[in-house]
Amino acid sequence: MVQHNDGGSRPLQFVKVISWSLFAIILGFSLLLSVFISKYAERTLLEKQEEFGLLLAENVSHQVFTRFVMPTAMRYGRISLRNPQQAQALDEVVRSTIHSFHVTTLRIYDANGVITYSLDKDEVGKQGNALFMVTKTWENALFSSQILAKVSKMVSIFRVNLKPGSLMLQAYYPLRAERSLTNIDENPIMGVLEFNQDITSDFMAMLNFERLVIAFSLLTSVVLFLIVVAVLRRAERLSNKQLKEKEQLIFELQQQEKLAGMGRMVAGVAHEIRNPLGIICSSSELILKKAEKEGSSYTRILQALHEEAKRLSRTVAEFLDYARPKKPAMMPLDVGKLLDQLAVFMEQECEKLEVTIDREYSGDLSAQGDKDLLYRAFYNLVANALQAMDGKGGHIYIRAAQDEGRLHVTVQDTGPGFTPEHLDKVRDPFFTTKDAGTGLGLALVSTILESHGVEMHLSNAEDGGARVDILFPEQ
Repeated sequence: MVQHNDGGSRPLQFVKVISWSLFAIILGFSLLLSVFISKYAERTLLEKQEEFGLLLAENVSHQVFTRFVMPTAMRYGRISLRNPQQAQALDEVVRSTIHSFHVTTLRIYDANGVITYSLDKDEVGKQGNALFMVTKTWENALFSSQILAKVSKMVSIFRVNLKPGSLMLQAYYPLRAERSLTNIDENPIMGVLEFNQDITSDFMAMLNFERLVIAFSLLTSVVLFLIVVAVLRRAERLSNKQLKEKEQLIFELQQQEKLAGMGRMVAGVAHEIRNPLGIICSSSELILKKAEKEGSSYTRILQALHEEAKRLSRTVAEFLDYARPKKPAMMPLDVGKLLDQLAVFMEQECEKLEVTIDREYSGDLSAQGDKDLLYRAFYNLVANALQAMDGKGGHIYIRAAQDEGRLHVTVQDTGPGFTPEHLDKVRDPFFTTKDAGTGLGLALVSTILESHGVEMHLSNAEDGGARVDILFPEQ
């Protein structure tokens, strides 16, 4: 038995390994896809912010030149930010240009890195801290930017909100004179623009998107995990059920093999005693008749001897019929006539036991089968019903009718019926609840009917008593 369990569990273990491996692969792929999407979204956001920063720098440069440099040069002849009016005019132009763009700091440097303008007036005239970037921008005359983060990416993912200024875009841009608006042939650099733009809100939107992607991936993986677990549990239940059924079938097969061996042994013994027993039956019958004519005092003893010999002969016949079942000779027959013959034959015995056989059938009751074997089967059913009523009188109902193209025969008695706990065992050979008997009656009936392809169902009638339903196959 243990070997069968191990053999049946190996496929299930293989399925578990495959399922968990597939789950791990899908989970890993989902997380990698989430990371890829998150990185792509982050890179796209930063690129857009840099492009927006360049546009903002170009706009500031254009506004400063058109709204401050040119009008101031025309009015005053030269630019001098030490003049409070010029400084105020530049501050108004700058502030109106960067309004609502989350610019926190903005400075304009000269070629030496000195701050000539700042949103913070206290910084004007001082040497800035960005001399390297100012010099580099003055030389290559290109826009450059970098991201300044006060909090790491991993930490920011687990924070609900970030403080303003947590992520800044720092940009440098050369301020040039625009040739299209002047008579000069070149557009010389007038200064270097530096500004810090707070992009924390945009970064938070990107973080929320990343959280949504990761949460969706995890949720999908969890749902997949639950589905895998449910499938595995169902597969395990089915596997355990199949293993139990397999063990039950093996047990029943072993029992059948034991019974078959016992049947062969019993058949051999029965065959050896049948001939001597037949001689005993015929001799006892002859002696009994002679004793009855002579009025011998041994008549009762001889009668008992003859009855026991006949009972033993019937028992031997049952053993042989079960151990060596006869192959049915299939031919058309009228089941109604067969049941009539049985009722007539059982009439005398039923009168002794005060039992009435009620027959309810008519019409076409034709079927295919072996007349002798089916007669034997119906005889055993009626005999069992008589024994069940135990001489207390009653009724045996025999009904037959065509039911959806199938012949349906019912044998029902008014006895105590089947004991519920014994209902599944009464067909087993040698099973009996009576003190006398071989326990082969219903087993023999079941064997005969199965050889004909006939179904037999055992139950208890609603109004009491045992009920046997016999369904012939469709013709």
